[in-house]
Formats: sequence, C-alpha cells, structure tokens
Amino acid sequence: MPHHALEITLTRPATQTELARAARVMPLAANHDATRLMTVAKAKDPGRALSRAHHRLKDLLPLDVLATHYPAHDGHVLLTPAFSPTADAFIRHAAEQMGQTPRVFLQQTIHRALARHARQEAERLDHALKALLDRTTPGMLLAAVGRTLTLSGTRQC
Repeated sequence: MPHHALEITLTRPATQTELARAARVMPLAANHDATRLMTVAKAKDPGRALSRAHHRLKDLLPLDVLATHYPAHDGHVLLTPAFSPTADAFIRHAAEQMGQTPRVFLQQTIHRALARHARQEAERLDHALKALLDRTTPGMLLAAVGRTLTLSGTRQC
C-alpha cells in the first residue's frame, strides 16, 4: 500500500502537548510556529489518506485544512477543509439550493473564485503595463523586465 504526503494547516499554533499527543498517533513534522504540519499516511489513494489523517487527528489538533502535498493522478491537489458547524450548515444549504452535493458545490465555488482572481490579476497587470507604456517605449520596458528578471533569478539562488 502506498504512502501519501499530507500537509495540515491548523487554525492556531499547536501546543507542545497537542503535538506530542498527535505524534503518538501519526508521524508529524511541524513548521517553526507549529501552524503547519507534514505527515505521511499509508492508504490506497490520496482521498483515503486524507480521511485517515482527519479521523486520527481531529480530536487532537485544531485542524483547519488537510491537503495532499503532491498532485493526484489527475493533477489535482485534494483538500479536506474542517468547517465550523455554522459554515458546514451554510454550505450544505447552499449546495441543496443548487441541487448539488456539498463537495461539488465547494469544488465549483473554488474554481469560480480562482478563475475570477486570475482574470482580475491579468486585468491589473494589463492596466499597469499600459500605464508604463504611456511613459516609455516597448523596447525600454522589455529591457527593464529582462534586467529585473535577471536580478530576481540571482537573488533566489
């Protein structure tokens, strides 16, 4: 049975006691402020690994979102958000109104939000470029972009 790398986001930093208890159930690696954890779960597929981790850790840690660390076969990263009872009821009601399951409703809502964000970001960049081109030539702008990308690449190394 394969192992799946999972990333866990917490609603608040975990205490040392919480981390110690949870580590007895599953191997965990915490980031510097104990708000994000990594683990490995043995399961037939990523969805089952998420379910297994959620079931084992839900009473031990302040879970917010569990996600597969690497994309599944279809290229998607799986998420298992932990909603408050109020948020869960709202999602279920909204899904019912749309004639969808909560899973499909969330998936479509997230896809629409990401598409809207991408459109807004593209529009923002287009606007910024048009403003720059009003004050300079395309050649000068292209040279500046090249210099900036070159400098950015050297700083990341």
